[in-house]
Amino acid sequence: QVQLVESGGGLVQAGGSLRLSCAASGRTINMYTMGWFRQAPGKEREFVAAISASGSSTYYLDSVKGRFTISRDNAKNTVYLQMNSLKPEDTAVYYCAKTNWYNSRRPESYNDWGQGTQVTVSS
Repeated sequence: QVQLVESGGGLVQAGGSLRLSCAASGRTINMYTMGWFRQAPGKEREFVAAISASGSSTYYLDSVKGRFTISRDNAKNTVYLQMNSLKPEDTAVYYCAKTNWYNSRRPESYNDWGQGTQVTVSS
């Protein structure tokens, strides 16, 4: 089983940027699609972005396309989420996760999760 630890969250003003990191340990993640999800208070967990094992394919929630970029460094066993032009509606706890599926936006398809990192965007 892989352990995932997110970092990089914080408080930022609208229009600002943050870069989230997800460091994996226990096993290599270079054969797995990795995803980022978020959950705001009172709302269901929502898919944000995913990246294939090689990094050649990426997938995004429509509302973050053009603002967020998912990437990975398999040598460092780490996945990133660069978030630009942040909006108050991006406020949530952000989680990274691993899936055995090639591509999925469904949280139930992901079997390993980090503890999450809080992102708060002020208006």
